[in-house]
Amino acid sequence: MLLTLSGKASAQPEVSAKGPAWLSNAVFYQIYPSSYMDTDGNGIGDLPGIMKKLDYIQSLGITAIWLNPVFESGWFDGGYDVIDFYKIDPRFGTNTDMVNLIKAAHQRGIKVCLDLVAGHTSNQCDWFKESANGDMNGRYADYYIWTDTISEKDKEEIALRHKDPNPQSSTRGRYVEIDAPRGKYYEKNFFECQPALNYGFAHPDPHHSWEEPVTAPGPQAVRREIRNIMSFWFDKGIDGFRVDMASSLVKNDPGKKETSKLWNEMRAWKDKYYPQCVLISEWSNPAEAIPAGFNIDFMIHFGIKGYASLFFAPNTPWGKSNANDGYGECYFDKAGKGTLKQFIDNFSDAYGKTKDLGYIAIPSANHDYQRPNIGTRNTMDQLKVTMMFFLTMPGVPFIYYGDEIGMKYQMNLPSKEGSNNRAGTRTPMQWVPGQTAGFSTCAPSQLYFPVATDNGRLTVSAQEKDKSSLLNYTRALIRLRHAAPALNNDGGWELISNVNQPYPMVYKRFSGGETYLIALNPSGRKVSVNIPHQGKGIVKLGTGKVSYKSGKAFDKIQLNGISSAIFSIK
Repeated sequence: MLLTLSGKASAQPEVSAKGPAWLSNAVFYQIYPSSYMDTDGNGIGDLPGIMKKLDYIQSLGITAIWLNPVFESGWFDGGYDVIDFYKIDPRFGTNTDMVNLIKAAHQRGIKVCLDLVAGHTSNQCDWFKESANGDMNGRYADYYIWTDTISEKDKEEIALRHKDPNPQSSTRGRYVEIDAPRGKYYEKNFFECQPALNYGFAHPDPHHSWEEPVTAPGPQAVRREIRNIMSFWFDKGIDGFRVDMASSLVKNDPGKKETSKLWNEMRAWKDKYYPQCVLISEWSNPAEAIPAGFNIDFMIHFGIKGYASLFFAPNTPWGKSNANDGYGECYFDKAGKGTLKQFIDNFSDAYGKTKDLGYIAIPSANHDYQRPNIGTRNTMDQLKVTMMFFLTMPGVPFIYYGDEIGMKYQMNLPSKEGSNNRAGTRTPMQWVPGQTAGFSTCAPSQLYFPVATDNGRLTVSAQEKDKSSLLNYTRALIRLRHAAPALNNDGGWELISNVNQPYPMVYKRFSGGETYLIALNPSGRKVSVNIPHQGKGIVKLGTGKVSYKSGKAFDKIQLNGISSAIFSIK
């Protein structure tokens, strides 16, 4: 039994060290709200639009959705420059629309998680304006990091930033110069318009009077404010938060020790009052983030290396930006020249350290980097192989909206609201053939971003009618994951194939007496592998021609080019 805030006892489902029991079989669906469904014809998605599509989301087998920022924003950075954390941005609707969406989702067994930008606000936020005014006894006086003096090196960084064609869109340097009573400079967290909230410094420089310890009144007040924000939305029914830049809070924090303590405090508070809710981090170092108190951490395009080596070809935008990650060609490519070692080494290490504490998430994509459908990886058979990987690995799957129908990353789109080259992955969801793909009733020129339906083939309506479509294949994978304990988020994992023979990749998922083998061959050539004897392999789901031959000491798996299979082992 748990005592609620009202003091009444209430029965609660099981909660373990890893979090609430519902995480064990969760499959998340990430929605960029501006691009999912527009109900008022202005070319921008909204909350009533998401609510309208909940039956579709449910049909996928999704159990939870994560929405990118929906709070009132200055829209310089795609909603990540928050003006008011307690108010839904008018472009999406109202707080009442959010409550209605939560209720409708819960009626369908779907959890709803929001994006929490914990490290900074917009410079248009009232907190920042009041802090800048210089009243040292005001509520928000020490919510930000102010100083009248910075080093010559920091001044040089400001000068270099202002030489950029668009200095406000540059992330260079730590400080922003401003004509404000409170101080001449403030510390930023990303862009100039995103002043860092003051969580203090792990090791304050005694020569810098503005560097407060984490125990100072200002940093402690900011922690209380973040708890207030979470409480406000938890009390309205929200099931959790994905925390943006979760490791960026405490400054001058080698090893993120003080930041980890901060999040462990938040986790203890959440578990006491909201045990069925979850915390998800954008940290991309699960071995740090999960012991720090998060239920889920991503393995994505930064932080620990490995994701890029699987999916980012050298001639694609994120392949170019990750060129120093120490891999050549990416693994999921029909050329078959990729490697697995970097990913397997780093994933295995993180998995071993965290599998009893929380979950690693390997998303199909997200709002910050390219989709699987890009470059030469552009056919349904190739995308089915990648989707099998995303939906058979341990941890919590996150499917980025539209990846279930193979939406394209659109190259060279103009930047909007700080998207830069991320524009191509934030395009409208494609529901039906047509110039606006059923996303909006607006004129095509009014769309938030353009659509690219491949003559209607990359739409929900077209793929609903095709039993062999990527959409229906994704549904089948999710159904099998839900039905088989070995394949769910807590099932065991072990690489069976030799990391030095990367094609095919074969790994085991197991729970109790149930065992599955997953074999993946994204290359365009026929491959085979001998593995230690497992038993008789029966294909449960797959694409392309595959075979499993059981022997006394070894079993042989053979796969044609661009093929994959889930084998039930008997």
